[in-house]
Amino acid sequence: MPKTCDRRGGVALAASRLRPSPNSIEPRIALNEVRRMIKRLLVTGAGGGLGRYVRERLKGSAEILRLTDIVDISPAGRGEEVVRCDLADRKAVEELVRDCDAILHLGAISVEANFDALLQANFLGTYNLYEAARKAGVRRIIFASSNHVIGFHPVGERLDEKAERRPDSLYGVSKCFGEDLARLYFDKFGLETACLRIGSCFDEPKDRRMLSTWLSPRDFISLIGRVIEAPAIGHLVLYGVSANRDTWWSNGHAEFLGWKPQDTSEPYREAIEQREPEGAAGSDYQGGRFAAAGILD
Repeated sequence: MPKTCDRRGGVALAASRLRPSPNSIEPRIALNEVRRMIKRLLVTGAGGGLGRYVRERLKGSAEILRLTDIVDISPAGRGEEVVRCDLADRKAVEELVRDCDAILHLGAISVEANFDALLQANFLGTYNLYEAARKAGVRRIIFASSNHVIGFHPVGERLDEKAERRPDSLYGVSKCFGEDLARLYFDKFGLETACLRIGSCFDEPKDRRMLSTWLSPRDFISLIGRVIEAPAIGHLVLYGVSANRDTWWSNGHAEFLGWKPQDTSEPYREAIEQREPEGAAGSDYQGGRFAAAGILD
């Protein structure tokens, strides 16, 4: 496989901010929570929806943000490095992680896809990243897992980090693989990981299901900050969800982080319930439409 890693530096305008919402917060406020400065933080998947959002709001969490994606992203600004890299290319990934202290791993196919596509991006890419991190002496990874690792639990069932994993899709299976790989690399090599089972991270919840699963961008940034600054995390599983009244997930085991989500889906409930009839979430299972869909060829 040809080497696919292209590093660029320079000065550019910061990435555009998303449209403010009633639960939005300025980046400098959220980043007051990030007190443990690190030298270089690698962010994979920096060209995706979450990656573009965290790019601006994680400035200040490290002296340098190293941003990477398989596609072109906007040029490097102050305190940034931009590296185009295919995570399926092992040698390129080894170069990518060099001199990094921590990694925020967002890079993946984030929807259901056929197995061959997921094999390259989500399985092989994640393995290459962990193995390169081990060789480079990286201390900590924040792995963007997903609620779809437990998507076949019934709606309304309360789950904690010990709940049986019941993936609702091949995508969910790929995230189970990532969590297990993280467990192996902690037990065998001491490489710490926080596996964030992200709910539905958007400016605002879009449907009835998201009244339970919504994670506000502000809460996502503050959760990342708490994980970065924690003295030790081991292998930690967390649910990325805001303080929603009807949430199905508990983070009681992780109170030591001091993370308290600030936002809730309640301000959006009336409008969502008016436009969407009860029972329209797409499934009786927590994974929603992922659980109801078939396997893609």
